[in-house]
Amino acid sequence: MKISPQWLREFVDLKKVDLRTLATDLTMAGTSVESVSSEGDGTIFEMEITTNRPDCMNHHGVARECSAIYDLELKPLEAKLPAAKDSSDFKIEIEDPQGCARYTARIIRNVTIKPSPARIQKRLESLDARPINNAADATNYNLMEMGHPTHAFDLDLLEGGKIVVRRAREGEFLKTLDGVGRTLTKDDLVIADASKAVALAGVMGGFDTMITDKTRNVLVESAWFDPATVRATAKRHGLHSDASHRFERGADWGATPLACSLVAQHIIEWGGGELEGGEIDAAARSLARQPIQVSRSEVRRILGQDISDIERILTRLGFGVLPAGDTFAVTIPTWRLDVEREIDVIEEIARIHGYNRFPNTLPSFSGGVIELPEAARDSATRTTLLALGYHEALSVTFISHADAKAFSSAAVVELENPLNEEMSVMRTSLAPSMLNMLAYNLNRGSDNVKLFEAGNVYELAGGRTQERKQIAMGATGLAEPASVHQKGRPYSFFDLKGDVETLLGEFQYDSLYFDAGAADHYHPGRSARAVMDGATVARFGQVHPEVAAARKIKQDVYVAELYLDRLYAHGLREARYEPLSKFPAVERDFSFLMDDTVRWENIRGSIDALKLGELRGFSPAEIFRGGAVPAGKHSILMRATFQSAERTLRDDEVAAWSQQIIKALQGLGGTLRA
Repeated sequence: MKISPQWLREFVDLKKVDLRTLATDLTMAGTSVESVSSEGDGTIFEMEITTNRPDCMNHHGVARECSAIYDLELKPLEAKLPAAKDSSDFKIEIEDPQGCARYTARIIRNVTIKPSPARIQKRLESLDARPINNAADATNYNLMEMGHPTHAFDLDLLEGGKIVVRRAREGEFLKTLDGVGRTLTKDDLVIADASKAVALAGVMGGFDTMITDKTRNVLVESAWFDPATVRATAKRHGLHSDASHRFERGADWGATPLACSLVAQHIIEWGGGELEGGEIDAAARSLARQPIQVSRSEVRRILGQDISDIERILTRLGFGVLPAGDTFAVTIPTWRLDVEREIDVIEEIARIHGYNRFPNTLPSFSGGVIELPEAARDSATRTTLLALGYHEALSVTFISHADAKAFSSAAVVELENPLNEEMSVMRTSLAPSMLNMLAYNLNRGSDNVKLFEAGNVYELAGGRTQERKQIAMGATGLAEPASVHQKGRPYSFFDLKGDVETLLGEFQYDSLYFDAGAADHYHPGRSARAVMDGATVARFGQVHPEVAAARKIKQDVYVAELYLDRLYAHGLREARYEPLSKFPAVERDFSFLMDDTVRWENIRGSIDALKLGELRGFSPAEIFRGGAVPAGKHSILMRATFQSAERTLRDDEVAAWSQQIIKALQGLGGTLRA
């Protein structure tokens, strides 16, 4: 938000502080000045106020920070109102104490609605506020000055001589100041007169009771509304106003009388008029909090040194301080809703004292550093993926219901307050986010992409949320770039399979095979499942064309999902040196006619079951279909390599082992070809 240093100087004497120093000191104290710019004859600070500090979303709040930083007097906000001429029987009724804890109003008669004074208009424009008229400008000016939202009604358009704060009736209609007609629900908190709703509480006023040139009598209101109620209403109706921005973060319960009086003062000063009656203040409940006990010893323990000016710092910030030996009883001001515990008070002391004033010392330490159980596996996995050319990526942990259903069968964990429907549940798979990241890169001209993400997925089991760690790999584009010597080779299923095998090869296992048991979001003919020692550790392949098309991805994309909770049950493979054999290797080829239902993992499994110690390798050399090969079958040429580290193998030994291989393959229904 924008803050005027010139306005700050009206509350604190900052003559000896230049603008650069002021910006730096405010930033070091936690109210960050992002940039400094010139607006007309003045200077503007663009400030980043965190959501827990609505008390600083105004000039008086920032001036209070300056008062504490420089130990200067803060000029208080005071309303100077003329005496009321007549009494008023106007009433305020709060039917929903939970939604509205306090409501204050004042009545002004015989007002002239006209433009605000030029200096006020200029000040509002410098802070990006559009001048409207003296009544509306008075509420906006007060919002920027003290931070509490207010509103002005045309009193003559309010029926029944009263204001009622209540929940809307189901289907009740209200036209808001933006000119949009809205159908309300029973969950909406509204300001109403005796017969109808006239404003969405804490969000926006009503069109039919707004201030116009014909207005002569004004009702100024200032209230405290429940942050959650205001946020829900604003979100439901797609509205975000300056008022809702403050109320959603927590307004000052004690500021309503002062805010109401200041707006009334400005209206009278800028447009004439007389007060009718006194302040109308209805308090449905109190938000006062108990004092917090803060001990000097705890301040010393947390900050590492004694702070001599604790009382001064807290007093300048508006806290009440009652010393009692080593302990302070600290009273929390109504505008500091973020301070709830002793540690919060200590943080206030530290930031005003200055984080840069603490010595650079290492904290006390005892005991050894304990490495996390999976640290070595995480490091090996990440290093391998980076070496394979993948770039690490991060995504949010929320996905939509549709993606959760499409990419996993797990029960989802619902979010109580989702940002939108696209991020309404905790992710049950990393695949949707990986596809989104691939699509994001493709849509911006990056055609060759290789990414990986490590993170947790979530599911609901037995009424409790369970977390499991996974890795998703995603790739698309060219596996080998084009050059003057060759055309570019597109990334294929076998490239991904090789990367998955390399990654799995970092772990110790007894058996590993691949089959076609991939999920439905993969291409049925270009996907696989990896099974290590009987447990599924990965599913991977080309994404189903329909799934890719739904995300407007026009080229083939490949994704792998690795289940680290199962993979990490295996230790890392230890590299062992074994000298090359001095004796020659013997190769034998086996040509078989196999049924198409026989997969390579079936063949490999039957050969491994023989446990031939001298068998050093067994791999397919050629596969042929068509021609003389009957339909539904294929001819496969396989090559076996035998070698001993101790002696030269004899022909009769190799022949015996070859017969065992032939019988094993015949056991799968294979026919030996001549």
